[in-house]
Amino acid sequence: MFLGIDCGTQGTKALVLDAASGQVLGRGAAEHTLVNEPNGRREQDPAEWVQALITACRQALAESGVPGAAIQAVGVSGQQHGLVLLDEQGEVLRPAKLWCDTESTPENDRLLAELGGNQGSLERLGLAIAPGYTVSKLLWTREQFPEVFERVRSVLLPHDYLNFWLSGERCSEYGDASGTGYFNVRERAWDYALLDRIDPSGRLRMALPTLVEAHQAIGQVRAEVAAQLGINPEAVVASGGGDNMMAAIGTGNIKPGLFTMSLGSSGTVYGFTETPVVCEEPAVATFCSSSGGWLPLICTMNLTNVTSAVRGLFGLDLATFNDQVAQAPIGADGVLMLPFLNGERVPALPHATGALLGLTATNLNPGNLCRAAVEGTTFGLRYGLDLLRAAGMHSSDIRLAGGGAKSAVWRQLVADVMATPVICTVEPEAAALGAAIQAAWCAGAGELQALCERCVQLDDTTRCEPRPEHVAAYQPVYERYRQHILSLAK
Repeated sequence: MFLGIDCGTQGTKALVLDAASGQVLGRGAAEHTLVNEPNGRREQDPAEWVQALITACRQALAESGVPGAAIQAVGVSGQQHGLVLLDEQGEVLRPAKLWCDTESTPENDRLLAELGGNQGSLERLGLAIAPGYTVSKLLWTREQFPEVFERVRSVLLPHDYLNFWLSGERCSEYGDASGTGYFNVRERAWDYALLDRIDPSGRLRMALPTLVEAHQAIGQVRAEVAAQLGINPEAVVASGGGDNMMAAIGTGNIKPGLFTMSLGSSGTVYGFTETPVVCEEPAVATFCSSSGGWLPLICTMNLTNVTSAVRGLFGLDLATFNDQVAQAPIGADGVLMLPFLNGERVPALPHATGALLGLTATNLNPGNLCRAAVEGTTFGLRYGLDLLRAAGMHSSDIRLAGGGAKSAVWRQLVADVMATPVICTVEPEAAALGAAIQAAWCAGAGELQALCERCVQLDDTTRCEPRPEHVAAYQPVYERYRQHILSLAK
């Protein structure tokens, strides 16, 4: 039995996996609060993550009926790019800046200029640093909170911090480390000299966690943590990884030929490659995977946060929102939403704000606005998918994950916009499942390929084939979106 945990932006999910049968036996969840300020600040208190982890794990164990003593290993998936700073005693120094934080965009711009722009960053790191990556948050902290910066002794990502809480070990895995902006994805190594530009004393390089391979356990659960969770005190803690890397495992995306698309707070599209695909288009991030190899990825910063905002505006529950989307026509009667409530990474528009275009006296209604929200966010994913295809990656199938994938109307819309069949896995929490599978792998319960074949099951009832007439109808609507994007990027 293995425990998989996914610490996301909106909350923490946990599940208990029986790796022998491939069945998920129990699930739990707890929410987080988010500091959300007009200047782009997006932060959370890591103490909330810990409390949510405890709550979610206890719920999952209670629902499973599995005695905690049966848990052999714990795996953690975490939201990427976040910055957690610890002092000498291992105490958190300030709230964690998150992946969706754009407050440090000016610092990112300066660092990017020092690297020689996108091309210089690509040549040096194998990717172009972007607002939201961890590196600019370090420079921001040094300049905005110098007294805090002086006390920094550990620089961790969210999943690293939870692993530290679980085991007392300061480690990082190559996949999650790829999203820091101070990691060379080709050489799979920290770029110490880049950190020395931020702090010439060399203190930051001393604060970095130890890099570990994806199949490695980093240690055992601390005795007091095992008691809090009610699990086996000899359970090991897996290397874990970023949420996208864990969702890749949780959707069976560990060899070439598949795309995974996540419809969560952010939107992501990625696929496995055996060699690094360093794309000249800076929006494509060639991260390392958490299964060996690489995971070229695009990320949009606006997805279910946008649809949730529109639902809230009209006071709609999910079922009614989906009905409104289904009843509105393709193209929402000419209403086009540029859904950049958090700025945007793909397309690369960090300073953009949202916009509604094409409104008239006859098309301004809730149904069209609901559909425009879904179409606009999906077009951002199509824009990213086109970049991956242009880099030479192709797939005959897309595996969907995330909360938006539960919507049948959204699944069909994705299939039509992408002109590709889509399907969901039986287990909707792909990142938590991937963390549990990786935990089994790290504990020696089987090879990763065999574990994925047994534990990742496809839900045939969710399969959506693209409808040729709808594919054709969406193309001019998407081209209109794309032309607006190109004009904004000038």
